[in-house]
Amino acid sequence: MRIIGGIHGGKALLAPKNLPTRPTTDFAKEGLFNILNNRIEFEGKTVLDLFAGTGNISLEFASRGASRVLSIDSHFACVKYIKEMARQLDLQTVLTEKADVFKFMAGHQASYDIIFADPPYDLSNIADIHQLVFDKKLLNEDGLLIIEHGPRTKLEDKAGFTEHRKYGNVNFSFFSLKG
Repeated sequence: MRIIGGIHGGKALLAPKNLPTRPTTDFAKEGLFNILNNRIEFEGKTVLDLFAGTGNISLEFASRGASRVLSIDSHFACVKYIKEMARQLDLQTVLTEKADVFKFMAGHQASYDIIFADPPYDLSNIADIHQLVFDKKLLNEDGLLIIEHGPRTKLEDKAGFTEHRKYGNVNFSFFSLKG
């Protein structure tokens, strides 16, 4: 696992083996950020990383110039690791919060330019992420919601769906308010 681009491009991220995570593969992450590079300017963007795990995605956005990255995970060890890596890399824009993602979204007021969610692939209510983001207005007007999921999850029928990309067993579904 490594940071692909930005000020820390090429930096290896060595997460403890005991973290309860399934980090996005470098292959899939590289594909995702190639898509995003062609669509957005990272500098100054606000990012919400749900089910942040190792912080792989959070640290990538921060390395590329996001002005604020909020990483949410329910596991203390994950939050601790993200916080420590952000400190080591001097990425002061990365903030962490230990919280249940669904409870966090239900009570959260801020909105973001990019929301990335990487829930466990076997989570039965993955579509609820989309519903909460749209119902709670967590996405800015020109914002982008990206949900990473396994091959069995289908989200194409959800409001604002714009596209689906597949990298091996990793799938990304993209949504915007403009659809």
